[in-house]
Amino acid sequence: MKIADPAQTALCNEIKLLLEELPLDGACVLELGCGKAEKTRLLAETGRPREIIALEVDTIQHARNLEITDLPTVRFSHGGAEAIPVDNASVDIVLMFKSLHHVPVADMDRALAEIARVLKPGGLAWISEPVFAGDLNEVFRLFHDEQLVREAAFAAICKAVDSGSLQLEKQMFFNTRSYFENFAQFDTRMIQVTHTDHRLAPELFRQVQEKFESFRGPDGATFLNPQRVDLLRKPA
Repeated sequence: MKIADPAQTALCNEIKLLLEELPLDGACVLELGCGKAEKTRLLAETGRPREIIALEVDTIQHARNLEITDLPTVRFSHGGAEAIPVDNASVDIVLMFKSLHHVPVADMDRALAEIARVLKPGGLAWISEPVFAGDLNEVFRLFHDEQLVREAAFAAICKAVDSGSLQLEKQMFFNTRSYFENFAQFDTRMIQVTHTDHRLAPELFRQVQEKFESFRGPDGATFLNPQRVDLLRKPA
């Protein structure tokens, strides 16, 4: 297993890739760290999964998710990956979109054990993580450097595979695209988030803005972000 592949620069829509790679028809899907449920919605609206359990640890965002009433196959639940409120061997597919590195490092092994617990034998876990590289990362790391937690997340995955609780099916490397019209939009989407309390001192805020502006053109700022997916399978 490898944490990154700098030679892989293909631009990819992760949801499109997921729809091609996973046996979603009639599946019970568990999404860990669903956030604003944007990917949850895209997946539900395909009509392919039988049920989606969308778990979110952020109390504020979970309360907002509960106000969503037009996704009948989605069940929103509150909790973290290290203590999944789902029965043993009850889920066909687990999804984690860039959320494993948000699990406390001390709980990452437990989170992988929980994923193995709730998966049916032969079930799949799609764990995507951002690679610590790229221009957007250079902006973000000024106020929230995630290198160590991303490395810890990868180490936890490797440990789960080495233990045999989960098997590596394949790794996929690709870029995704992020677009911001201006710094105010970046501030709203990346700094003013409810799951992390980013309180930037005025001088640091200015440095972040200057770094962002160095990548912005007349039509805004477009970033290509390296990603990795570890597709894991629970042994049958």
